[in-house]
Amino acid sequence: MSYEVRAVVAMKSGAPVEVQTIRVPDPGPGEVLVSVQACGVCHTDLHYREGAVNDEFPFLLGHEAAGTVDAVGEGVTDLAPGDYVVLAWRAPCGDCRSCRRGRPWYCFDSRNAAQPMTLLDGTPLSPALGIGAFAEKTLVAAGQAVKVDPAARPEAAGLIGCGVMAGYGAAVNTGGVSRGDTVAVIGCGGVGNAAIAGASLAGARRVIAVDIDDRKLDGATRFGATHTVNSRGTDPVEAVRELTDGFGVDIAIDAVGRPETFLQAFYMRDHAGTVVQVGVPDPQMKLELPLIDVFSRGGAVKSSWYGDCLPSRDFPVLIDQFLSGKLDLNGFVSETIALEQVEAAFTKMHRGEVLRSVVVLR
Repeated sequence: MSYEVRAVVAMKSGAPVEVQTIRVPDPGPGEVLVSVQACGVCHTDLHYREGAVNDEFPFLLGHEAAGTVDAVGEGVTDLAPGDYVVLAWRAPCGDCRSCRRGRPWYCFDSRNAAQPMTLLDGTPLSPALGIGAFAEKTLVAAGQAVKVDPAARPEAAGLIGCGVMAGYGAAVNTGGVSRGDTVAVIGCGGVGNAAIAGASLAGARRVIAVDIDDRKLDGATRFGATHTVNSRGTDPVEAVRELTDGFGVDIAIDAVGRPETFLQAFYMRDHAGTVVQVGVPDPQMKLELPLIDVFSRGGAVKSSWYGDCLPSRDFPVLIDQFLSGKLDLNGFVSETIALEQVEAAFTKMHRGEVLRSVVVLR
């Protein structure tokens, strides 16, 4: 049996997305069928639409999603119909060299559904990040569906599936922010604000938000920023040093992903401090950095892939923090929209007018 559902599809590079009817199969071994209740509009979806990830069109977009399990395939024992889940684009295999070394957050063979979802003419769809959740139903590997507390509303809960987890994890998992640390975060979009929230919850003494937009800086204080720096007319490195007694921060997080912001993060940290890059750069970007500066400043330079998270461990924790009032997931939801409004949401996102537009399907 299969299901015909409405979904947002990118047919070719740079063209506006379309709402089409697609076919979703019943789950096979190790798969689950999920009714999507809400899905955030992420920059990664726009990258797919523009062909910046790969050229495997047509794409079924959407990946920051929450919903309920409709059916499970053979061999699935830890999920059942009716379970409330957040979808993850990392599902550790448990068998690769990284998983066997006890580092499943670096899994080299993350699982996705084996069966394709298709257009009505049978053309296979490439689901964004192995999920494809701008759809009334989607098919994923069982390990991608993480059970969480159903008290969390899906518009907010789904956002931990990508952007919030990436930023929060960049601070907590990759950066290792701990009590008393000083932290700077460059870029106050969804990922940057999640990094600010994570640093604040981890006990950072000072969290400095850096951006070129005063509106975004005002919003960053909602998530825990103690100080703000507008770098449009100010040298952010000098400003951050002034706010840290001339030393620089313990952890500097680049949530933008440009050479200039990476260099700012590199130089605004204290001696032997840590740089974390979580912003995704354009593949054509190059970085020039004196090697002697890398050597003489010590510390660590790290990239953070999905916040170095383990979804089965981290998603329920973030949901619990949300429900206890510690993590303001509602603050990331700028608007709720229908499937037909995804293309307009891309425009708003590109202009920096929203943290997240969220498609609601229930």
